[in-house]
Amino acid sequence: MTLSAADNTAADQETGTAEDMTSHIHPPKVEVFDVAAMTNVDPKGFVRRVDEYRVEPFGLYMARRVVDHPRMDYVESWLLPNLGLRVTDWRWLPGHERDQDYYLDVVDVAVEGDRWTTTDYYLDIVVRHRKDLTVVDTDELLAALTAGLLDAGYAQRALERAYRTVEGITRHAYDLPAWLAEHGVVLRWRNQRRRG
Repeated sequence: MTLSAADNTAADQETGTAEDMTSHIHPPKVEVFDVAAMTNVDPKGFVRRVDEYRVEPFGLYMARRVVDHPRMDYVESWLLPNLGLRVTDWRWLPGHERDQDYYLDVVDVAVEGDRWTTTDYYLDIVVRHRKDLTVVDTDELLAALTAGLLDAGYAQRALERAYRTVEGITRHAYDLPAWLAEHGVVLRWRNQRRRG
């Protein structure tokens, strides 16, 4: 396992360093997944058309194109409310591939009818299947806490979720699907190159 103070938090952010993270301090990011409308409202308020939503007893699957992005063209995500996670697979454009299999965001998930809302609490876990994992953006969490953008209770919950997730994935030899199966979660992807 690797802990990283600064790394890409989401595929569309610039890589930061501990010194320049103060310029990236932001409130927790909120994203809306409207199943009935087949839309995804990103944290900046842009409404994106969704190709597929799939509701399962354990969570929500979303697949959509990424428009006008220099490094990627597709995203698939699972929202897992009981685990407080969002599991994402990005489809990278040639020359921009990353050595990662799963990208996990530590989140709260609220469900109101057909509308799912995530609040992202900064911490992310990058998993390389059956190899290792890296926790990123601890610096962002601490900067937001220091700046008063979230309270200690939310920060503690985010850290506890990250610890639980790291412990579980590590205990399963860095096999995310094996750990999720222990919780009754089986992720099915449009992009069937998934490991596990």
